[in-house]
Amino acid sequence: MTTHPDAADGALGAPVELPWRVLPDYRCFGCSPANDQGLRLRFAHTADGGIMCAFTFDRTFESYPGVVHGGMSTTVCDEIMGNLLVLRLGVSVFTTSLRTRYVEPLTVGATYRCTATTEAAAGDTGPHQAQAEITDAEGNAVVFATGAYQPVTEEQARKRMAMSEHEARLVETALAELRTP
Repeated sequence: MTTHPDAADGALGAPVELPWRVLPDYRCFGCSPANDQGLRLRFAHTADGGIMCAFTFDRTFESYPGVVHGGMSTTVCDEIMGNLLVLRLGVSVFTTSLRTRYVEPLTVGATYRCTATTEAAAGDTGPHQAQAEITDAEGNAVVFATGAYQPVTEEQARKRMAMSEHEARLVETALAELRTP
């Protein structure tokens, strides 16, 4: 798996700082730069208020010869939609439903871009909806996804996540910064 620095270094939009960065042992499979086994997705803001990332899957994520396993594209979509909602709402969210439509298979070694959008706004009650689209190098849509995400309170997040009290306070402080105009 290769993420593309230009997707998060400002060339395609302002880089995204995720609130999870404050955790000393942040290991998210989708977006942690410290997880050698993970996708290491790096996000950038888009002009329309969404976020995007660019990536290339290697043969580690292969299904049929030369084809990326479909679950990997769904993982990218879920990761980007969930993080967009966290950034937009300033609270942790959990996926409650996810629907993926594959138009074309992703090819090992090809570069793709995933973009997420939502109409959700801070203060709205959940569940919240988000959409993601993966496009190929020519801009053709190859995967569409929609998801529903339920916001959780700080207490609910602490119960569902393996965080110490100190780590929970660090994350809550980072989330509160997102809620501050």
